[in-house]
Amino acid sequence: MSDYLTEADLMIRLRQQAEAHGLHVGADAEHGVSGDIESILAKWWLGGRKVSYRMSCRLTEADHSVYFREAVVERSWGLPPPTLSVETTTLSGSKLSGRRRDVSVGGGGTIDYAKLRDAIAQSVVAAGWSFRFEAGRMP
Repeated sequence: MSDYLTEADLMIRLRQQAEAHGLHVGADAEHGVSGDIESILAKWWLGGRKVSYRMSCRLTEADHSVYFREAVVERSWGLPPPTLSVETTTLSGSKLSGRRRDVSVGGGGTIDYAKLRDAIAQSVVAAGWSFRFEAGRMP
């Protein structure tokens, strides 16, 4: 008997973990989980700005690997409101970790780049699978 969690059980666990971090989660084809959250939202009468975090996990049961992708996408329209942004980042190899906080006239918010990735990596390893981060690829 192996110590691996089945693909279906691991997918359920990853889905629950993403939902616990506030992501809107959906099924990603047959073998994965994907999700997104709008972490920073600022609107005012001349325009606005949204910053979203997106992630996806693809599971391959043949080699018991989970391939993880993530991206932070910023969109603005019109004349966005004046904003104060404080960003702390750390780059280790190809992994970006850090936190961004925006304060604006029309709103703001906070985003943590590595919080979900680290939590999913721990769950994957605890399930006996290997975690593979695909840097530079959109989810």
